[in-house]
Amino acid sequence: MRSLVTIQKVKSITPIPDSDFLELAHIMGWQCVVKKNEFKQGDLGVYFEVDSFLPVDDRYEFLRASSYRDNADNGQGFRIKTMRMRGQLSQGLLLPLDKYPELKDCLTEGTDVTEKLNVKKWYIPETANAGGAIIGERPYGIPASDEIRIQSALELLDELKGKPYYITTKMDGTSGIVYFIGGKIGCCSRNKEIKDEQNALYWLPVYKYGLKEKLAKYGKNIVLTGEICGPGIQKNKLRLTETEWYVFDVKDGDSNRYMPYDEAVKLCAMLGLQTVPLEERGDSFNYPLETLLEKARGKYKSGLDKEGIVVRLSESPKAVSFKVLNNDALLKEKD
Repeated sequence: MRSLVTIQKVKSITPIPDSDFLELAHIMGWQCVVKKNEFKQGDLGVYFEVDSFLPVDDRYEFLRASSYRDNADNGQGFRIKTMRMRGQLSQGLLLPLDKYPELKDCLTEGTDVTEKLNVKKWYIPETANAGGAIIGERPYGIPASDEIRIQSALELLDELKGKPYYITTKMDGTSGIVYFIGGKIGCCSRNKEIKDEQNALYWLPVYKYGLKEKLAKYGKNIVLTGEICGPGIQKNKLRLTETEWYVFDVKDGDSNRYMPYDEAVKLCAMLGLQTVPLEERGDSFNYPLETLLEKARGKYKSGLDKEGIVVRLSESPKAVSFKVLNNDALLKEKD
C-alpha cells in the first residue's frame, strides 16, 4: 500500500508575499500552504500526500467547501489535490501533531500512519470502456506499475547522479499488463486479472498486435506493461482516433529482471509494439528537482497538457525509477 500519510519534518518556512495569515512549509520535495506560525523549521507534522482521501472527521471539516467528495467509487470524504493558494502551489496537507493523540507512539520522521488514520488513495476510474470481466487478483509475480513521485524520494536524485539515464513521456491512459508465463498468456489491469474476451479493453493489446502467436513463437516467459490510451480512456488527452498501447516495462520472466532500455525497445520492435516516447537520454544524470519539474511541463501533440515524465537508470530501469508530474496539468485536474 502506498504511504499516503507520514510523519515528516519541516525543512524550512518561507513567507507568502502580501499574506498576513499564510506561509509555505517545505517537506521533503513538496511545499504546502499552512497557517502562519503554525510550524517552524524542524517541527514534525502529519503530512498527507496529493491523492489522499481523508475520512469524514471533525478535524477535516475546514476542507469541506473545497475538498468534500461523495461518489460511488470512493464514498464520502475529503480529497487532497494540488491547489494554488495566494499565488503559491500547495501540494498536500500538513497538520500539527497535537491534533492526533492516537499517534503518540508514531513520532519518528518517515513513519507511515496511513492505516492508523484510515486514509485511502483517491480513486479515479481510468476508463469508460468495458475493461473486461475480472477473474481474480493480479497473479503473484506479475508486477504492479506504480511509480513514486520524486518529491517523496529526493534521495533517488543522488542515486542516479552521474549514471546513464533516459526520460520518457508519461502517457495518460490506463495501465495494461500482458504476460506469457509457462505457455499461458494473460492480461491484467493494474490490480486485477481479466477474462480472455476479444472486446475487453485490457485484452486489446493481445488481439490488436497478434500477441498470442508472437509470444508463443518467442517462447520465453515475459511480462509486458504499457499504457492503454485512446477514446473513452482518461478523457483521451492524446486525442487518438483508436486505442493504442505504449509499452514502458519489459520483465524477463526467467531471470526476473527488467530489460535495459535498448534491449526492451529492440524486443518491442520485434513484436511490432510501440514504446512510450523517448524525450531524452544521457550518459551522466545531473538534474536538480527544479529542472525536472520544468521538463515535466509541456504538451502532447494534441496540444493538451502532458501528464509528466518518467526518469530511469538506463541499464537497470527499476533500480532507479521515478515520475515527475506536470504541475500545470495537476492544477487543471477535475474530479
